Amino acid sequence: MTAAEPRSQDTGELLEFLYRLGQAYLACGEQTAHVELLLRRVSTSYGARRPRVVAFPTAIFISLHDGESERVTLAEGPLQSMRLDQMAEVYTLGAEAQRGDITIADGLQRLTEINKRPARFGVVGTLIGHVVLTVGVAMVLNPALVNILVAAGLGGAVGMMKLSMRERPLFSVPLPVVAATVVSTLVFLAVRYGIPVDPLHVLVPPLVTFLPGAMLTFGMIELAYGDMVSGTSRLVSGFVQLVLLTFGLAAGAALAGVGLNATLAPDVIVPLVTSPWIPWVGAMVFGVGVFLHFSAPRNALPWMLLVLLVAFTAQRVSAMFFGNEFSGFFGTLLATPLGYLIQLRFKGPPPMVTFLPSFWLLVPGALGLLSVKQMLSDTAAGVDGLISAVFVFASIALGTLLGASLYKWLTERFGPWQLQIGRSGHKK
Repeated sequence: MTAAEPRSQDTGELLEFLYRLGQAYLACGEQTAHVELLLRRVSTSYGARRPRVVAFPTAIFISLHDGESERVTLAEGPLQSMRLDQMAEVYTLGAEAQRGDITIADGLQRLTEINKRPARFGVVGTLIGHVVLTVGVAMVLNPALVNILVAAGLGGAVGMMKLSMRERPLFSVPLPVVAATVVSTLVFLAVRYGIPVDPLHVLVPPLVTFLPGAMLTFGMIELAYGDMVSGTSRLVSGFVQLVLLTFGLAAGAALAGVGLNATLAPDVIVPLVTSPWIPWVGAMVFGVGVFLHFSAPRNALPWMLLVLLVAFTAQRVSAMFFGNEFSGFFGTLLATPLGYLIQLRFKGPPPMVTFLPSFWLLVPGALGLLSVKQMLSDTAAGVDGLISAVFVFASIALGTLLGASLYKWLTERFGPWQLQIGRSGHKK
């Protein structure tokens, strides 16, 4: 439906729909500038006059004119993050709203259902997914058998902690610190009693879902777009989360009676299998784990694995020529347009669903975590590591920006690909 002009009594309902939809987009990790654009498109599709939208990661301001006066609403940011299946539903609903194909009342009802929807694979599937994705990261970092087994056990423990706090938002805030403390304590106790684990490569995999790699990368993107407030707030928030995780690691080492400099011990573990294809298998295992743990949509797994494989391969190959700091640029340069192509050309899931796992696999947050952790025991090494992490975030952000621009250019240049990214509301 498309109204010629919203009646005064409808404006309040439209404002509610807009701010709730904006909250959902922000919970998906969408850029604030793009959230503003999407909400303006939705408001005009329902006949609103002179819509004004200002979005921040923690607040949304919306102003509409109902024909007689200006109506303004202010809403807080998202109260919880979205799973991948919820993200897909939010973008589908947003696309329908931009076309005016759904009534406002139905849109509000859909948003309520999306927020309340349980995980597709239930508690058991979610827990198994966390173990599987942890194993995948361990295979990518260092595929020694003992590392993989220890990481799997720790991944199960962290997964159970996440599930136990799922219905307790107040206790979920300190959960990353608690999880890091538990993981660190168990790992350093293993080191203390002679179990041959590599702390540098066992601490990260169980905590990978807490790492703010995507938040830091999107913060860099927003700074590149000129959104100083949103970009800075996301960067600061991501860095604080890294510091809190590092505090948990340090606390765990103290509880185990082992100095944090033990994390810098040389790697003496020989991988069980030296075949170079093991990391690629790990990337695919990670993709399956993400599919289960984050309840990806039904048709998403093949597309997620394809984007993961392309991004991971591009990163690995480019690292041999340009170094690790710039390898993320080439991974996201290919993953971003591929995500758009999958959704708009092959009717796959939204790009956010397919290339978010690539951000997690490229693990810019893991590099930052190790750098902050090293700073506690070796300041010079930690500072150098943080500088490298900044280059990683910048290269991934630049790859995302150029990848989206590349796909837009291809759609405009070649007739059969004339798809107009903005029409589906996923332009990055």
